[in-house]
Amino acid sequence: MVFFKDVNVNTWLVLLLILIFSHQLESQEIQNYREFSGTILSLNTDKPLDAASLIIRNTNISSISNAEGAFILKVPETEISNSIVISFLGYSSKEVQISTLSEKDNRILLAPKITYLTDINLLSFQDPEQLVRAVFDKKKENNPTEPVDMTAFYRETIKRRNRNVSLTEAVINLYKQSYVSAKRDIVVVNKARKSTDYRRLDTIGFKLQGGPFSTLFLDIMKYPEYIFTAASIGNYSFNFEPPTAVNGKTVYVVSFEQHKDIRGPLYKGVLYIDAESLALTNADYNLNVENKKEAANLFVERKPRNVKVLPMEAKYHIDYREKNGKWHYSYGSVALTFKVTRKGKLFNSVYRLGAEMAVTNSEGGTQDINGKYRNRLKPSVILSDAISGFTDEDFWGAYNVIEPDKSIESAINKIQKKLKRSGTYRTN
Repeated sequence: MVFFKDVNVNTWLVLLLILIFSHQLESQEIQNYREFSGTILSLNTDKPLDAASLIIRNTNISSISNAEGAFILKVPETEISNSIVISFLGYSSKEVQISTLSEKDNRILLAPKITYLTDINLLSFQDPEQLVRAVFDKKKENNPTEPVDMTAFYRETIKRRNRNVSLTEAVINLYKQSYVSAKRDIVVVNKARKSTDYRRLDTIGFKLQGGPFSTLFLDIMKYPEYIFTAASIGNYSFNFEPPTAVNGKTVYVVSFEQHKDIRGPLYKGVLYIDAESLALTNADYNLNVENKKEAANLFVERKPRNVKVLPMEAKYHIDYREKNGKWHYSYGSVALTFKVTRKGKLFNSVYRLGAEMAVTNSEGGTQDINGKYRNRLKPSVILSDAISGFTDEDFWGAYNVIEPDKSIESAINKIQKKLKRSGTYRTN
């Protein structure tokens, strides 16, 4: 949620716009582990690969690369003789023996993969909308029908211009409900740290409502009502794009955008669909913000008369990971950009809000839901301000986390220096 004094901008309400139109994991508590870090790059261009997946073979332990391709993976000593499988959309997967890695500065190169669909593949679905409808029809076959306990890492940032003014990080316990159940997923914060420099917000305060739910609700297969329902799917036109590959499997690529005669902002993006199972593997999409005034109504509930808030961009990304024939939620990210102007002020302020969540471990669902998830979060939560943990290099222990971007790393260093100068830190 974004507050402008008496202003409330709901940064995840945009995910509800289609409605307008129509146990803690004990396996994570590892005492003995080794940490490996490095960068995942494209073999052809040396370009960093953002959100590439790393998973220790035959385990549920995983991590993901950041926007600069950097990764960090904590490996239990019992798995050092194992290997890591690295995968990225449109690239050939690569398997690396852990014993061959250095603890730091590893460079892992992935090669692009050109995929051709056979005539049989092409004839199976000549209508892309028919294919998208088939994806939801096959949800019971392709997505988990039993609850799954997960551990995930969540990061939330707010930037004014290009400077970080708020940083939140948390390890969460996630009880992922069955995909054929109407029950919402359950989230509990395991441990977290947060710091906000309200002085740099220029008297305008931003808070992201929903916390981890802002990324969790991107799970199209669990929450289709936020983008595609049987009724709303007709608001879009669909087209086939050249196929690609995910983890060595051929994938249909279907682009979509709202019909030109549909009023109001909907979505435009790309769906990636496994050609064999018809499971959704990935999705990238944006909110149509061409009509900024109308798009702003999806975010801004109230504001002072002298303040104007215009959404410039709203980007979403979701990844699924296949395990034992079922496709599980793996990663979600939200990136929002707002321009804020005030009457009588010469310059505009640009704010960027980002949130991402990556599942780092999973296991079968617990039977003790009420006991284990007694302190569950509500979807309307705003994670409280607390700066504890930034002075502790081992704050996360054996938990796998997303390596911070350089800008975030710089912000953390500044927080640490500030705390060291003060000699104290505040906790909530």
